[in-house]
Amino acid sequence: MRIGPANVEPYLAIFGRYLREQGLPVTQQRRAVARAVFSSPQHQSVEDLDRVLRENDVRLGKATIYRTLDLLVRSGLVEEHDFGEGFKRYEHRLSRDPVHHHLVCIESGEVIEFRSEELQRIVEETAARHGFRPTHHKLVIFGLSRASQESGADVPYRGITCPIEATGTGEAGGSGGASAAAEAPGSGDST
Repeated sequence: MRIGPANVEPYLAIFGRYLREQGLPVTQQRRAVARAVFSSPQHQSVEDLDRVLRENDVRLGKATIYRTLDLLVRSGLVEEHDFGEGFKRYEHRLSRDPVHHHLVCIESGEVIEFRSEELQRIVEETAARHGFRPTHHKLVIFGLSRASQESGADVPYRGITCPIEATGTGEAGGSGGASAAAEAPGSGDST
């Protein structure tokens, strides 16, 4: 697990320098949001950040949090992730291992980071084989965490039954295959 830096002041200074270079003021509100992001090992949503800020007696509008996160992402100090949850998560890029991948539990929302030398090698070899110069890559694997599996969670069925399988014949061109396949959507299993 990645841990936030013990002393975030150097990173706040870098963010402050970025803001000044962009002709933007370094406000206490921006520093508070940046501090909350830099201090956490988690992949935080805007809701998470709002809660952390309120727990520290900092009351900011969500628009201020969103705008500050946008600046942090543009500065390169924070990465934005969309794990398909309907909202984005943010993580600082200040760890000792900035190149990592994610496992996302579809039951609990837990995000597990991992690094793989083998994946890195595959990326480099594939890019070289195609004369490609990669700038970055992402790998996100969705599924069920060990804890979710142990608590009885299961993966919901997604998709439809193939009409050929629904006929029970398993033959694409055999007798009755075409007419059975045409009848399958209305007469088959309703799940």
